Amino acid sequence: PRGGARPIGDNDAAPAPARRGGAAMPDDSKRYRSTLNLPRTDFPMRARLPEREPERLKHWAEIGLEARLREARKGRPRFVLHDGPPYANGAIHIGHAVNKILKDIVVRSRTLDGMDAPYRPGWDCHGLPIELQIEKTLPAEQRADGRAFRAACRTFAAEQLERQREDFIRLGVGGQWDAPYRTMDFRAEADTVRALGALLEAGHLYRGRKPVYWCADCGSALAEAEVEYEERVSTAVDVRFDAADGRLAEAFGLAPETPIAVAIWTTTPWTLVANEAVCLHPEFEYALARRGEQLLVTAAALRGAFCERAGAEPEDRPGAPGARLAGLELAHPFLERRVPLLAAGHVTADEGTGCVHTAPAHGPEDYAVGQQHGLPADCPVGPDGRFAADAPDWVAGLTLDAATPAVVERLGRGGTLLAKRGHRHSYPHCWRHRTPLFFRTAAQWFVRLDGGLRERALAAAAAVDWHPGWGAARMRGMLESRPDWCVSRQRAWGTPIPLFWRRGGGELHPDTPALLERVAERIERGGIDAWFDLEPEELLGAAAADYVKSPDTLDVWFDSGCTHRTVLDADPALGPPPADLYLEGSDQHRGWFQSSLLTAAALGGRAPYRAALTHGFVVDADGRKMAKSRGNVVEPQRVVDRLGADVLRLWVAGADTSAELAVSDEILDRTAEAYRRIRNTARYLLGCLADFDPARHAVAPDAMPALDQWILGEALRVDRAVRAACRDYEFHRAAQRLHAFCAAELGSLYLDITKDRSYTLPADHPARRSAQTVMHALAEALARWLAPLCPFTADEIYERIPGPRLASVHLEEWFDLAALQPAAPALGAADWARLLELRAAAARVLEGLRRDTDLGAPLNAELTLHAPAAADRRLLEYFGDELHFLFITSAATVADAPPPGAAVERLPGGGELHVRAAASAHAKCDRCWHRHPSVGGVPDHPRLCARCRGNLADQPEARWHV
Repeated sequence: PRGGARPIGDNDAAPAPARRGGAAMPDDSKRYRSTLNLPRTDFPMRARLPEREPERLKHWAEIGLEARLREARKGRPRFVLHDGPPYANGAIHIGHAVNKILKDIVVRSRTLDGMDAPYRPGWDCHGLPIELQIEKTLPAEQRADGRAFRAACRTFAAEQLERQREDFIRLGVGGQWDAPYRTMDFRAEADTVRALGALLEAGHLYRGRKPVYWCADCGSALAEAEVEYEERVSTAVDVRFDAADGRLAEAFGLAPETPIAVAIWTTTPWTLVANEAVCLHPEFEYALARRGEQLLVTAAALRGAFCERAGAEPEDRPGAPGARLAGLELAHPFLERRVPLLAAGHVTADEGTGCVHTAPAHGPEDYAVGQQHGLPADCPVGPDGRFAADAPDWVAGLTLDAATPAVVERLGRGGTLLAKRGHRHSYPHCWRHRTPLFFRTAAQWFVRLDGGLRERALAAAAAVDWHPGWGAARMRGMLESRPDWCVSRQRAWGTPIPLFWRRGGGELHPDTPALLERVAERIERGGIDAWFDLEPEELLGAAAADYVKSPDTLDVWFDSGCTHRTVLDADPALGPPPADLYLEGSDQHRGWFQSSLLTAAALGGRAPYRAALTHGFVVDADGRKMAKSRGNVVEPQRVVDRLGADVLRLWVAGADTSAELAVSDEILDRTAEAYRRIRNTARYLLGCLADFDPARHAVAPDAMPALDQWILGEALRVDRAVRAACRDYEFHRAAQRLHAFCAAELGSLYLDITKDRSYTLPADHPARRSAQTVMHALAEALARWLAPLCPFTADEIYERIPGPRLASVHLEEWFDLAALQPAAPALGAADWARLLELRAAAARVLEGLRRDTDLGAPLNAELTLHAPAAADRRLLEYFGDELHFLFITSAATVADAPPPGAAVERLPGGGELHVRAAASAHAKCDRCWHRHPSVGGVPDHPRLCARCRGNLADQPEARWHV
């Protein structure tokens, strides 16, 4: 029915009989239904996406859509989005879905730009999580067999990859799914070894002993990217280190026999077993506090807090700078050991005492100080997280958690424990096991950052186009502060570090570059087993007895970080690097973005990507992280089964992905409503094109009514906005503008206003064919606007549009709306903006009449308008006796003076409009539903108005502006 924005389709009911005064009038409306051009389409109102989308996927596979697309775009400018490989372990989660959908939107929009945008998906296949799964299922004897164990890992990774592949395809993500890259492919493993060799030859790789993050559950070192921080309550203690002689007392102007000590504070009491020094800041002022007969040294800025914890009192004596105390010696609180006081710039006054207990084996800063001063870095803790047998007997064999109370008890028994309490803080945890990590000194392989690589990486990062822009500062800060990259792991399922070093001395074999290439060739033929099965004599001959074969594997971040070399460089369809875009979650600044940047800067001097785009994490409607324990996990598979992939994709596209993405069933249901609005708009457009042949019926833009020219101009603005949003990676702007256009300019304006001429004019009337020309263009544009966001629905629309078709909308480019703009529009954009202000003002008055009376539909009303401004009056008068079509009323008259009883409406652009709305006193036409004085005056059709009688006789009025 008129007056509403709902598109009318072939399944809608016929109009209800009109009523006047409560009595039913004779209804001849069905008699004239066949004379109307009602929409007809087989495009279904009910999407049934969960059923139809798999059918369309099958169709795309049957027609070889990806191969056709690659052939169609051959030779075009190339755009490469390089896929950051998800880990081949477990079903995909909502974060995976967001990531892959965003990548697909980018690729499809660049394809619409006319570019060759190949997308080759990939997977990260090595590493501990897969090992842990295999350890749970593989019998013990096979776990001990390295070859059998690795074979099981490879099989498991392939199975998980296939499972994820099917889920990604179901989301409508296009790409070369029949030829993905995998880090466990033999060629990829071999090329990763070659990349390692190139790093070694460039001087960036070295073997050394230094503290690294260690996970006892993994039994391996971890990289920075594998560390997550969680809240933890640790045992914090203040401990007394007594002066070893009288020099400390003398530094404060006291007699040498004065009992004095330095107070330290630590949240890891177990590390006191490895203490070798206490560090002070050379520029801090250190002051005294008294506890009984004992004087205690702390930083002056922290003395108050310390006194509160330890039950001490500030001592009113002059202090001393840290530089004066450096070089003095203390007694270890429970070991027969003297430890020096050292000056160090890393000491802070944030918390504690400003006197930092230093264990070089258990911290990077401690290690650096130890190296500077020649302190030992012997590690008393083994790879299993237990104290070794040669540690003090009262901690030997204990875990770190068990050793903490043992150390505290020892301190208390010796009288050196000053305070103990729980301390809540952010603490590093293993990203796989969620268990606390610790620093442990061990022989590992490192990529050296200082010495040139850090500067090269910083320069490379500065040349990247970061989205959002704050990514540049974040990456710069991480590169500036990160330590050398530990790239070795003590695992079985991973790319090996195939090096030999001399026993005792540690020097690499002099023929290492040639040996690495020989190993890489073997791996390329037989995979990583070729290294693990290798007997050193096969390569080294008699010298094998003098060398150690490396047992370590590479950090999986090195595997994926080298894909610019192992994938882009190796695939002519994608490379050479740099890729145009890397797109991952915001955590990848310290993960894949960084590992890729470091390896590329080391090997080529530039970043492997021209631009980097990050998206936020998915949270629930309350902003909470998703967890099964909370019951707030939204599984993409369930969403697809319930609502369809296009609805899930529309939610992703409509969210501002630079921040956290909130999702819930309620949010998705609202997205489904938005989807239905867009779908019904498309359905109405297709329905109105049932008898339209663009080759025969299209109307030239300059011959169109003014309203048609206006909506084509609005569509062009939407088109430009959608394209710009896609180019700027702000897809929410595209989705929101598209939905708003369907709801407002189309649904509430153009399609509603043009229903009369679309339905009631003779089929070949130029004004009707003009509307169809517009709707044809809108359908073509809409299918393409939707193609990146909702690819299934876009293709479903596209194949039903009249005119020549390609095999799929996904082979198309953007529709050229610019070619349909009139050279001399009847009304300009400013005129239409003002007309819509006038229309909205009249609608407010009309709505008030509908609210206060039983008027019903707006077609039951008549309007009398007075515009005081001459320019406004000329705009209204332009439409003459067709003005009522613009307002969707039965009559609309422009008066020279304010009509009696008129409401005065203020206009946003300035000025006012006087509006009188009243119920029409005339009878209603059974065909067009307008109320008109001619109804009842047509002899052979007493229920019709004169206009409809003329339309039936194919003698319509010639003029038409609306």
